[in-house]
Amino acid sequence: MAFKSLQEQYKEEIVPALMKDFEYTSVMQVPSLKKIVVNVGLGEALENAKAIDFALNDIQLITGQKPVVTKAKKSIATYKLREGRSIGIKVTLRGERMWSFYTRLVHIALPRTRDFQGVSPDSFDGRGNYSLGLREQLIFPEIEYDEIDKTRGMEVNIVTTAQSDEEGRVLLTYLGMPFRQMALVDGF
Repeated sequence: MAFKSLQEQYKEEIVPALMKDFEYTSVMQVPSLKKIVVNVGLGEALENAKAIDFALNDIQLITGQKPVVTKAKKSIATYKLREGRSIGIKVTLRGERMWSFYTRLVHIALPRTRDFQGVSPDSFDGRGNYSLGLREQLIFPEIEYDEIDKTRGMEVNIVTTAQSDEEGRVLLTYLGMPFRQMALVDGF
């Protein structure tokens, strides 16, 4: 038996399971992954201009797509921030790259996290989209420890077509997201 990609598995096994679970009448009602946005905030870029270059390189290696530099929308004197200064990078993944990144995130990167107990099942936004914060880029096998200037965290936002958090949670569970099991209270 040949190995199925997560996208093929979604079409052949997960869609029928979701249709049965939620009693959808049409395949078009079944929630799916829409896009994944990877965002890195770089406050240190105000003092160290090279930080953006290092982060761009890291995120490009991880996602396989060139990130966009995000700029400050307004000046904030407290943070010595001027409008138009580069303060972060982001990349929006769709299609094949999205599925590839999601597979590597769930099956390779997250299990490599130190003391990994699972991800929080409560990080949904009310519309079925999931946000996940990662503390360092080293959990991805594409990043070599000797090549980085410093560890940086990133935010991964998984946007789905789900209508509710429950639909989104079930979809991501079927897609292999390792949600943390909630502890039982008083043995119940």
